[in-house]
Amino acid sequence: MAQKLNGKVAVVTGGTSGIGLATAKRFATEGARVFVTGRRKAELDAAVAAIGKSATGVQADASKLSDLDLLFKTVKAKAGGIDVLFANAGGGSMLPLGQITEQQYTDTFDRNVKGVLFTVQKALPLLRDGASVILTGSTAGTEGTAAFSVYAASKAAVRSFARNWILDLKDRRIRVNTLSPGATKTPGLVELAGPDAAQQQGLLDYLASRVPMGRVGDPDEIAKAAVFLASDDASFVSGIELFVDGGQAQV
Repeated sequence: MAQKLNGKVAVVTGGTSGIGLATAKRFATEGARVFVTGRRKAELDAAVAAIGKSATGVQADASKLSDLDLLFKTVKAKAGGIDVLFANAGGGSMLPLGQITEQQYTDTFDRNVKGVLFTVQKALPLLRDGASVILTGSTAGTEGTAAFSVYAASKAAVRSFARNWILDLKDRRIRVNTLSPGATKTPGLVELAGPDAAQQQGLLDYLASRVPMGRVGDPDEIAKAAVFLASDDASFVSGIELFVDGGQAQV
């Protein structure tokens, strides 16, 4: 079977765990040369080893513009251009209205909004005409969740980016889509419940109860959808929000 990304160059930010790592692995399996970023060197090195020989790691925090400059300088020197950009780095924490702090707001919006904006903008000179840009959204941007309003608002902003950027980039035929996972068993999700294993499982069980399919997702299930958006299979798909959520946002 032909590889869907054979000969392509892909960049995955936040590629050291969870959905980012699963997607980087899938991109590599489909023939892409993959550049991944992470904030911590040990985790980055482990991710590169797991992805395989086609992977290059760049230690970078996507919310820091100087780190993004280093990332794209590295990609330009080693690969020349970019065919697929997965602006995946991000995260969040839970605080109810009344307890939200400036620190939480700044951290969340720097990672999820500022980081995504400048990742894509700084990649523009390297993005080849007809490239695919994928932004990580969330079902949280569509449905309400207690104590999660700041994160949800940041993901709603990401969704809005895609709608507008397809107009800015239409002359270059660059597609921009939002990939919105539902509850997915990733380190970032279970850590919202704290370090206690029982509490983590309790969170997963609660989230599974809200999903029509009766379970949370696996990172590789999200990664397979990312491959679709990255590939020529999605050549006429642009500006959408693709939910990979077991039906959660649809009921």
